[in-house]
Amino acid sequence: MADFHQNGIVTTLHNLSKRPVEELEYDLLHFSRFRPMGLILPSLYSELQGPALANIVQELKKVPYLAHIVIGLDRADMAEFHHAKAFFAELPQDHQVLWNDGPRLKALDAELQALEVAPKELGKGRNVWYCMGYMLATGKAESIGLHDCDIVTYDRSLLARLMYPVAHPQFNYEFCKGYYARVAEGKINGRVSRLLVTPLIRALKKVIGENQYLDFMDSFRYPLAGEFSFRKDVLTDIRIPSDWGLEIGVLSEMYRNYSTNRLCQVDIADVYDHKHQDLSLDDTRAGLSKMSIDITKALIRKLATQGVTFNAETFRTLKATYFRIALDFVETYHNDAIMNGLTLDIHQEEKAVEMFAENILTAGQAFMDVPMERPFIPSWNRVVSAMPDVYDRLIEAVDGDHQDWLNTTG
Repeated sequence: MADFHQNGIVTTLHNLSKRPVEELEYDLLHFSRFRPMGLILPSLYSELQGPALANIVQELKKVPYLAHIVIGLDRADMAEFHHAKAFFAELPQDHQVLWNDGPRLKALDAELQALEVAPKELGKGRNVWYCMGYMLATGKAESIGLHDCDIVTYDRSLLARLMYPVAHPQFNYEFCKGYYARVAEGKINGRVSRLLVTPLIRALKKVIGENQYLDFMDSFRYPLAGEFSFRKDVLTDIRIPSDWGLEIGVLSEMYRNYSTNRLCQVDIADVYDHKHQDLSLDDTRAGLSKMSIDITKALIRKLATQGVTFNAETFRTLKATYFRIALDFVETYHNDAIMNGLTLDIHQEEKAVEMFAENILTAGQAFMDVPMERPFIPSWNRVVSAMPDVYDRLIEAVDGDHQDWLNTTG
């Protein structure tokens, strides 16, 4: 049972009464008359082989209020795309699969690359960005949710609670971030959020002083959650990173574009688990190591845009300050685990903290080496300015892929 405490400067919507999902869906079905709702599902083809996505599809089949579902499919050849089309065909809602590796979308991407308004690297950010563009192109949804396809504990109440704040006609929220306790199989998970993001934000406050952006980021109970919802107009002017800084980048854009009273976070699950990344102690290009570098760079870049000056001494001080704060958090979480009958490996926790501390220096050096790096994908407003018919082209490409699939199925 969650408490009712409001922390920070962002409204928290709790799960105080365990309201039945049927009641939430009854309301949402009524809201959909005024605000049609859509869902974005960024997916790797490999996720079609796991149990998580199959269960997600079965749960989504029961959802009565969605007008449109957009599935972004990455790392799939033609046969795998056709399999994905058949896999999602049982969804009763209007839906489309964006074959990001198909010749039509790759050709469009090449044209956008030539105009310098396309994502520069592969990854979830690119997938989400194209799905956002397609949502804008179709205009079928006013309130839109987004969640990952590897949630092994998924049930449709997660989506209902995620959509409710931006779908309710009397609420004024433009954006909602999902949160949950990362506890599963008797363990406390979520190492990057627990042991990097929160201690790093607290360390940054000590090193550079109080900062409203850092207060904003510190208000989110699970800043790295991949589940959020928003009104359609949010999509036109948002610039998102293409790397692991996606979630931090989205929150930073919300801070830039909206007053905090238009933003909220909501408790969406009692139990949440998904696939886990390797720590990758010896490889800064993979796993949680790369993730920690990308996230740290995202925070540094945002602070730099506000006029904060960084140098080598700053990063050395930041590393030392972070390290002490993070070690204190290890003890805190260990005590919390013991009191709740959970397990937490102090040795592994401290190894993660040591790696994150080193990666703060790595991220800082990368920032100083390339201070003019443009990590954000351009907003769709800019893309439309560069290619006025881009929405029509997106729809034509997706429709063409769909027609080819229909032709193969006879």
